This record gives sequence, structure tokens and C-alpha cells, in this order.
Amino acid sequence: MIAGEANTVAIGFFVGFILLSLAITVWAARRTRTADHFYTAGGGVTALQNGLALAGDFMSAASFLGIAGLVALSGFDGLIYSVGWLVGWPVVMFLIAEPLRNLGRYTFADVVAARLRQKPIRVASAVGSLAVIAFYLIAQMVGAGNLIRLLFGLPYEAAVVIVGGVMLAYVLFGGMTATTWVQIVKAVLLLGGATLLALLVLARFGFNPLALFAEAARMYGDGVLAPGRLVTDPVDAISLGLALMLGTAGLPHILMRFYTVRDARTARSSVGYATACIGFFYLLTFILGFGAMVIIGRPAITKVDAGGNMAAPLLAAAVGGTGFFGFISAVAFATILAVVAGLTLSGAATLSHDLWVNVVRHGQSNSREELLVARVATVALAIVAIVLGILFKGQNVAYMVGLAFAIAASANFPVLVLSIFWSKLTTAGAQASTYIGTAAALGLIWLSPAIQIDVLKHDAAWFPLRNPGVVSIPLAFVVAIVVSLLRPVPEEASRFHALERRIHLGTD
Repeated sequence: MIAGEANTVAIGFFVGFILLSLAITVWAARRTRTADHFYTAGGGVTALQNGLALAGDFMSAASFLGIAGLVALSGFDGLIYSVGWLVGWPVVMFLIAEPLRNLGRYTFADVVAARLRQKPIRVASAVGSLAVIAFYLIAQMVGAGNLIRLLFGLPYEAAVVIVGGVMLAYVLFGGMTATTWVQIVKAVLLLGGATLLALLVLARFGFNPLALFAEAARMYGDGVLAPGRLVTDPVDAISLGLALMLGTAGLPHILMRFYTVRDARTARSSVGYATACIGFFYLLTFILGFGAMVIIGRPAITKVDAGGNMAAPLLAAAVGGTGFFGFISAVAFATILAVVAGLTLSGAATLSHDLWVNVVRHGQSNSREELLVARVATVALAIVAIVLGILFKGQNVAYMVGLAFAIAASANFPVLVLSIFWSKLTTAGAQASTYIGTAAALGLIWLSPAIQIDVLKHDAAWFPLRNPGVVSIPLAFVVAIVVSLLRPVPEEASRFHALERRIHLGTD
């Protein structure tokens, strides 16, 4: 297999997956007649199905391609992303899942707006959500462009357009039902493919992971088994960890999945299934990263992609041949398509449900009109995804997703938690927190070494940390609390107490 040349086996697997996803879309389109079905699949998804779909939504290009590449190039430190993301799921399970399902309908803004003023809350939530979705989309589209360029020999830009077009087809017509089943298929394929790839790697070392790690240390020094290569500053490591852990509970496309099940208990059960799948998968990425480091070698990995994003497909070619390379590449493609679909759907819900229905139309829109607006928004978001993917060519996908988590943890998480657990939160406090959290995260990312030094090639950066979470997350909490206490609104506090039983028990 030569990078950049068309691979007929890979093309076969790609075409097979696309045909399967389109068949699912045709089936789902017959069941998608209302906004409720478009956004939430009618609430008829089971706990196991939603757990697999959550895992499919979460195991993105950053998880499969990015983490394996980071471990291959940085060693032990690459695991900071997988550990941070995994630790975020108990936060979702115990703090967020049930209140979200009890209070919301389509988006997490439903929860925040339940006792606060609708219009300002919906606008603020839309700003935060769309910022997160934009950064997350960049990572997926960049991963897709690199993957198809490697496999088919197509130009990067053409690859990004292909991904956007296929994703648009099954979100536009199949809605959440199609997206859910594509994510389930993708999760099963990804877990199966990664497991087989890890077993093939371990077979070369007598199924002894310690022998693999010892070989890595022999080739590259003991430093690959110790922290400090990827994140050298302890404060930066804490900042990144906070963003990854708390950002999980602020991702719009993940939160939206809790409305696809029938009740809060099923929502919590689905998080349990998702956590088990994701935890097992991240253990596999450890093996894949070190396997690529030893079997492929760092120079060969960076020659194909400087960010290391193609380490897993290259490893598949080395241990399983062209056929297995084609399968793993198709699975990676499925991973990207499914996550982009989930992101686009949550963005469409934000634009149509939060902004159009509840801000522009003051809640007076009917289901048919809302569905039409959602589909128009889907087309617009697909175009935005394609443009962003082309503009950010060459960026590291895991790092870009890490920034999306930082924004989610700063813009969405503080307001969501305070609206559920703190009666004194006011509309002004929630607004200020969301806007300042979003602006602080984006501003500090711009001023960080990642942009100022790595991208703009300046000699120094205004902000010393690469990850803004340690500053922007506490700032968002403090702003919400201070503004709410300075301008208390007794009526909004009384509405909290009226909703409290429903928030935690699901009953009025």
C-alpha cells in the first residue's frame, strides 16, 4: 500500500458503508414526518441502542485517529485526552442525564430556559453551542480530508466535499432515526475493528502488552513511558484535563441524545452502556498508539501526516495487509460521517428550535414549519462544515477537539449545572456566564502558543497556556454567581422551587 494511491479494497468498503447508510436513511425517512421524529427519533430509542449511539457520537476522529497518533508520537502523554474524556462520563451520568431528560425536549437550552426568560437564554445558548459545534466540525472534516487523500489519491478539498455531501443526505432526510442507526453501526464496526487490530499487534509480542512497551522504550528511550512530552506544564495539564472532563457534559450533540429515550431512568442506563464501550475503546487506543510507534515508526507516520492522524490506518496495513487496511479506513470514515451527522443535527436543532421557533416566532411555530427550518439549517451547516474543513487543513484533530471541549466546558457546562442545582441563578447571570465563558475560551485560544507561535509563527504568545480551561471555566461560574447575586430575581427563584421535583424526579 502506497499513501496517496487509490486502494480498491478500501474503496469497496467505503462504497459498502455508504450504501448501507443510505439504505438506513431511506428506511428512516419514511418515519420522519414531524419535528419530534427529526430531532429525537420520537423518543423510542432503547437504553442499549442509545448507549451505542452515544459511544458512536463520542468516539470521533479525534478518538480513533487523533489519540492513536498522539500516543505514537508522544508516548504516555497521548493518553491524557482519553483519560480526560472518559472521566467526563460519570459527571454526565450523575449530574446531567436525568434532569436533562426530565426538563428538556430537543436541546439543552430547554432546561436552562425552563424557569428563566426564554428569548435571551435561547440566544446565549445558541452562541455557545454553535461555537462548540464549529470547532468540533473542523476536527472531523480535517480527519476526513486526510483519510481520503491517503486512500484514494484525491485532493484534500474534494475529500472534504464528499464527506459533507454524504452526511447531508442522511441527516436531511433521515433525521435522528437515521443518525442513531448509523452511529450504532459505526460503534459496532469501530469496536470490532479496533479490537482485531489490537489483537494483531499484541500477537507480535506474545500477547504481552509489557513486551510492546519495553520495545517502545528500547527504540525511543524510557521517556515514552513517562509524562511530560506532550504537555510539559503541570498547569496546562490540569487545564486540559478540566476541559476534557467537564466539556463532555456541555457538548450539544451528546446532550441532545438524552431526548431520544422514553424516560430519565433509560437515559441514565444508556450512559452506563456508553461508558463501558468508550472505556474499552480507549484501552485499545493505548495498544494501537504504541503498536504504531514500534511497528511503523515515527518517521514513517509523520511523513504521511505531520499530526500523526494516520497512525492507525498505517498500522492496519502493516499487520493485516491491504484488505484490513481498507476495512479500518472505512471504519474511520464511518466514524467521521456519524459524528459530523450528530453535530449537524444538534446545530440544526439550535438554529430551528432555539432561535427560529422560540426567538423569532415566539413559540408560535407549528411542527411542519419547524421541520422545514431544521432542514434548511442542515444544508447551511453542511456548507459551513465543508468550508471550515478546507480552511483548517493540516490541523491536529485531537487538539482541535480538545479546544471544542474547552469551549463547551466554559460556555455550556456552568450554566447547565447552575440552572439545575442553584435556585438563585438569574437570566442575566446565565447570559453573562455564557457570553463571557465563550469569549474567554475563544480569546485565550487565540492568544495561546498554539495560535500565536504554531500558526502565526510569532516569537511569543500573550497567554502562556495552550488550553484555556483553568481560567475560562472558573470565570464562567464566578460571573454567573456574581451577576445573579447582584441582580436577584425572586420570581425566577420561585419558579426553580416549583420545578425542583420535576428536575430530579420527573414528576410535577
